[in-house]
Amino acid sequence: MAEHNSHESHGHEQHGSLKSYVIGFILSIVLTIIPLVVVLNDMMGRTGTVAVVLVTAAFQFVVQLFFFMHIRETEKPRWNVMALIFGLLMMLTIVIGSIWIMLNNAVAH
Repeated sequence: MAEHNSHESHGHEQHGSLKSYVIGFILSIVLTIIPLVVVLNDMMGRTGTVAVVLVTAAFQFVVQLFFFMHIRETEKPRWNVMALIFGLLMMLTIVIGSIWIMLNNAVAH
């Protein structure tokens, strides 16, 4: 019996509550509607529209991490967060480096 109780307390991580999921869902919907309204109603210029889409996408990413992937709820060392940050840095390095190479790929004759 003692082994069974020990297994229950350590075997399952607690997931979010219904309230947490509902808040995450509502935030996701709002963060989807904002850029949709801006784009469909042509409310801003090109630069402003791109900025709104990118900022809301970043917030959407954070909402997904915290409310649905439970990134903050673990008591273990945050290796998954460090791996995520490393992956994002690698992705940004590749994307920014590729853009830089493409913009500066002029051959002088």
